[in-house]
Parts: sequence; structure tokens; C-alpha cells
Amino acid sequence: MDNRVKKEPDGAFIHKLADVATENIGDGTRVWQFVVILAGAQIGAKCNICAHVFIENDVVIGDRVTIKSGVQLWDGLRVGNDVFIGPNATFTNDLFPRSKKYPEKYLETIIEDGASIGAGSVILPGLTIGAGALVAAGAVVTKSIDRKSLVRGNPARHIKFIEE
Repeated sequence: MDNRVKKEPDGAFIHKLADVATENIGDGTRVWQFVVILAGAQIGAKCNICAHVFIENDVVIGDRVTIKSGVQLWDGLRVGNDVFIGPNATFTNDLFPRSKKYPEKYLETIIEDGASIGAGSVILPGLTIGAGALVAAGAVVTKSIDRKSLVRGNPARHIKFIEE
């Protein structure tokens, strides 16, 4: 086995240069270098978490999720199964952020099963991205998205429904 990767007892692979505080990582998940995962995070099985990802405490990630480099997942994010999150996608969790002033509870953002979030897109807090939806690269999502909807632009607008 590559000496940069250590095999965890539950079958997860965690790179030696990752800082992983949670014990809630599913079997077969791969966590690569320079990833930081806080203690309260829950991560499903067979996920791939690429380099330079940050995952906060109150984050739940389903099974078979791919999170590409440069993504930060903040408190209140719920990610379903089979979700793709492209590089440098940005999630927010506070509509009115102020330094050193924290809400009692962060807004919950839900990414439903099978959705894909394009590279460099921005997702505002408290929204739902429907099952199988596709957010185009660079889109700024300001309202919830229907299932199997393709959206793009700033602000993101519905383009068409995606057929299987």
C-alpha cells in the first residue's frame, strides 16, 4: 500500500496529511491530503473527498459522494447519496454574516440524491437542490431548485428538465 495513505479499521482510506477528527466515516471512503474534517461531521460510505476540502461539524454527507478540491462544507449542510460537488463550489450558511456574531442555528441547505453542483458555483443558505438537479459551473443559486432541473447563470435560472 502507498505509504502516504493509511487504512482505517472501518475500511476508509485517510491520507496521512489529512486532519480528520470525526470517527463517523463510512466504509470505502477516501480522504485525500490537506483535508480537514471536524469531529461532528458524518460521512457515508464509498465517498471521495479530494485535497483541500474543509468539512465543519454539523454536516451530513451520504454515500458515494464526490467532493472535488477547494470546497468548504459549512454547518447546516445535508448532502444526499450519489452527489457530485465540483471544484471550488461555494456553500454559505448565514444570510447576514457579521464578524463574531453567530446565529443560534445555521440555515439548513439540502442537496438531494443524485444532484450535481458545478465548479465555482455559489449556493446561498437555506435552499434545497432537488434530486438529480444539475447546477452549471459558475451559477449563483439564490432559490431552491426543482428535481431534475438544469440551472445556470447569475442568478441561476431554470434552463430545462433533465431526461434520464
